[in-house]
Amino acid sequence: MSMTRNGIADLDLKFSQMDVSDIVFVADIERRNYEYPWTRTIFSDCLSSGYLCTVANFNDKIIGYSVVSTTSHDAQILNLCVDKDCRGLGFGEKIMDLLIEDIKSRGLNEIYLEVRSSNIQAIALYKKKGFELIGVRQNYYRDHNGREDAKVFFLNTKKIGYKQ
Repeated sequence: MSMTRNGIADLDLKFSQMDVSDIVFVADIERRNYEYPWTRTIFSDCLSSGYLCTVANFNDKIIGYSVVSTTSHDAQILNLCVDKDCRGLGFGEKIMDLLIEDIKSRGLNEIYLEVRSSNIQAIALYKKKGFELIGVRQNYYRDHNGREDAKVFFLNTKKIGYKQ
């Protein structure tokens, strides 16, 4: 398979439910990609709480993951990450497609997420997938300059014209 940064190649991603044994790899990716990463304990707590925790494997290596909280009415994407060495190749979009389909298959159509205002790449992906900006949480994230705002996005997959 040839991978290019110009488009999504046939990405042979394999998805599986995150297991306790995956946490060490997931936490390592988290540390490499975020200034204020989640800890192993946070990932472990998410697994224990029954959140939808998924890992994405490429060439038998975890290159990304997601954590989703669900209620009987909606879902919230709490964490979605692709390792920095694998960005720009379409993996994030593939993970997002899986999440949306998984959430819809559970009978949920409303999806929320928060993202750092400075995370332009993620914001572009969310908008491409049909998410709409519905608010801003002031000073939500820790930042090396103090605090950073979070943009709050919402997707209703029942909305007329929604396409994945």
